[in-house]
Order: sequence, then structure tokens, then C-alpha cells
Amino acid sequence: MELIRGLQNIRPEHHGCVATIGNFDGVHLGHQAVLGQLAEKAAELCLPTVLITFEPQPMEYFIPDKVPARLTRFREKVLALQRYSVDRVCCMSFNEKLANLSAEGFIQQILVDKLGVKYLVVGDDFRFGQNRKGTFDMLVEAGKHFGFQVVSMHTFEIDSERVSSTRIRHSLEQGDMANAEKLLGRSYRMSGRVAHGEKLGRELGFPTANIHLHRHASPIQGIFVVEVFGLDMYDKYKQPVQGVASVGTRPTVNETRALLEVFLLDFNEDIYGRHIQVSFLKKLRDEKKFDSLDELTQQIQKDVEQAQAYFAA
Repeated sequence: MELIRGLQNIRPEHHGCVATIGNFDGVHLGHQAVLGQLAEKAAELCLPTVLITFEPQPMEYFIPDKVPARLTRFREKVLALQRYSVDRVCCMSFNEKLANLSAEGFIQQILVDKLGVKYLVVGDDFRFGQNRKGTFDMLVEAGKHFGFQVVSMHTFEIDSERVSSTRIRHSLEQGDMANAEKLLGRSYRMSGRVAHGEKLGRELGFPTANIHLHRHASPIQGIFVVEVFGLDMYDKYKQPVQGVASVGTRPTVNETRALLEVFLLDFNEDIYGRHIQVSFLKKLRDEKKFDSLDELTQQIQKDVEQAQAYFAA
């Protein structure tokens, strides 16, 4: 899969494709159905598939203080998309220039001149261009003029309800990891590089791998049973490695910055600097402020025992 960063990096050989446009936050089963729909047409037309997305997401640009937590950071989204039939991801910077581009300009400059789109899949409520004046019907009419077909995304439902990033976000907020997994088609994951911390976990007897979230907000908080991928370079440890993770601000030590901390079961290697993926399997409890570090240590031991029992079962 090729990543094209910015309109300036679209080259002549990228002209001619089938495409879809959206945030694709979470790359859930609904998104996967769209990618399958796109791949079928790509095979029929013998053209590459292109997923057009934006950084930051448009809502993050316009109302940064009210935007909901992302399910996936950009790197996580790209990693997830690599599992599906996506030939290229075209990521455009959503800035003042793009926000002020007219709907007609978006069609002409990006879809027609730059990418040469021959088949486009978007939601029937898709809006684009300055002041969101562009509509699905406008795209259909433009397609007739410029020679590309526009179709709406197939609705993908589970339990008689449309699969959406909002629905998954709600499941995660409720700690319902099983339902989130059902909608995503896989366990919910976060990824990042292991960084040095304050070594408090080590002092308490539970050394942790610390990952800075680099997020405006996290869709999950609390203590979880997890599996960790990306440590298969150590032959003596099976892949994935089991563990317990905390996502939050560590209220007992008065921290304010959100952090992902993972205690790996039966693991003792130096993994600083490693990029790992953490799969969240079950929520054990909410984050809590304890009166002392001794109380915190006792609770961590209980969390570890619960995780061990989970994996044993």
C-alpha cells in the first residue's frame, strides 16, 4: 500500500483510479464493506483503489474543543488499512486553503485533474467544499459531466443497527469490549513506541511499558486485560504477550497527562523504543485514586490475578 501525503505528491502515474472519501476512523466492519465494494469495481475496471482522507479530520479543524475521541490515530489507521484491498491512501492536509476550496473546485482540481477518478463511493450524506455546499447529488451530476460514476456506500448492519464509529465509541465508553470487537471485526487496539517513564511501576514491583497516547482524548479509560503484539523478536516469548494495561491519568500520583501503561505477564526484556500494538480484551475496572501506594500495589496484584484467571479460562 502506498501512502501519498498531500496533493503536491500526487504524480501523473496516480491518475486513474476508483476511490472513496472519509475519515475511516476505526476501520470497522462497515468501512471494510466499503473497501470490499471498491475492490470489486477496481478489479472490473483494472484500476487501483484510492482511499482519500484528511489530517486533521475536518471536525477537528472546525471545532477542536468539541470533537469526540478518535478510535484510531493516523498511523494506527494506516496499519489497519494494510490488511485490506487498498492500493493507495491519499492523505490531504485539512487547512484553511482546503477548507475554503469550493465544492466545484474540489471536484475539478482533486477528483478530476489530480486523481482522475472513474468510480467514487461515498455516503449519501457526504458533504464537502467551502461551507459544506457539496452534496452527493452534486457529485452524481459532476460524474455525468466528467465521466465518472458515483455510488453510495452500502449500509452495513449488526443487530439491526448500522455499524458506525460513534456506536463503537459508545461501546468503549461503556467498557463493552466484546461488542466493540464485534463491530470492529477485531479487538480494539492502540499502538505506540515504548518510552521511559518515572519508573513508579518498577518501584511497586510491576514494571510497565509506557506509551504516550498523543491524542486529544482517549476513547477508553480504566484497567484492562490485554495482549501485546510486536515483541516476536524474542524467541522465548510466545506471540502475543499477555498483560494488564492502564489507560488514564494515574490519579493516585496526581498525574494529569493520559498514558497507556502495560504490565506484561511473565516477561522480562528491555523494550524501550519498540513500537508495539496493544489489544484490549476485557475491562476490569475504572481508574481509581487510592489513599496510599500500598493500597495501589495491592489492587494491581488483584488486577494481575484477574488477568491470569482470564487467560487461564
